[in-house]
Amino acid sequence: AAQTAKQVIIQKLREAERNVQFSDFKAKERTLINGIVQRIEGDTVLVDLGKGVGVLFPSEQIRGEKYDIGQRIKVLILHVEPATRGPKITLSRSHPDIVRKLFEMEVPEIFNGAVEIKAVAREAGSRSKIAVSSTQEGIDPIGACVGQKGTRVQTVMAELGGEKIDIIEWSEDPVKFIANSLSPAKIINVQLDMEEKEAKVGVLEDQLSLAIGKAGQNVRLAARLTAWKIDINQENVGSSSDSDASEESTEDEVDEDVAVEETPVESETSDEATATPEHPTDV
Repeated sequence: AAQTAKQVIIQKLREAERNVQFSDFKAKERTLINGIVQRIEGDTVLVDLGKGVGVLFPSEQIRGEKYDIGQRIKVLILHVEPATRGPKITLSRSHPDIVRKLFEMEVPEIFNGAVEIKAVAREAGSRSKIAVSSTQEGIDPIGACVGQKGTRVQTVMAELGGEKIDIIEWSEDPVKFIANSLSPAKIINVQLDMEEKEAKVGVLEDQLSLAIGKAGQNVRLAARLTAWKIDINQENVGSSSDSDASEESTEDEVDEDVAVEETPVESETSDEATATPEHPTDV
């Protein structure tokens, strides 16, 4: 009876510990936490979080990033689920929220609410785009995120393994926001279809490849960032400019016709002018 009571008490204590552990990590969902790589099983990485162990699956890892046992890394607690042997903690290094949390740590203006991150679009290991806006006058949201000589954004990039980050200014005007999201490409015009939520963007010929990006990455991230379907077309840059060009071409054709009619007269006069001085020399 004493042994049975002891086992029951120990079991209840373990259940209470697991419940406390679960509630602690559940409260930290979608937050950034430091961890140490404990062991690697195939492509899955187990990370020691202090009071528990989290699992970093291959789908949540940054593409091309390598992990070593004992390495300190920052991870995002993605999901926490109850299990018989303690909470099941799923971690992430590729989620867009990790970019948001890193900027909150590095930029005081974001932490105190003077600058707000409105949207994040990310392709882990390659490039990210974030849209920022200022809630106070006199604060440059892009400059605050970049930092002096780029120190703040470079710190975030280094933590993400050199991932490139584009910081753009958010705008309530969808036309301006879409144009900003396609930076560094220069946009000529934006036509919106509010029903289909589709935007047709016109760019110059030399900006077309820059706006689309490598393998369509720039326009793909811009579409995720703005939640608009973006169609980039170089031909719709200026239907008006084409008409102006056609008018200029017609004017040029008229001028050429006039020039053609005048050329024989000019040639005859030139022949006469050259013939008159030759006769005296011949004599």
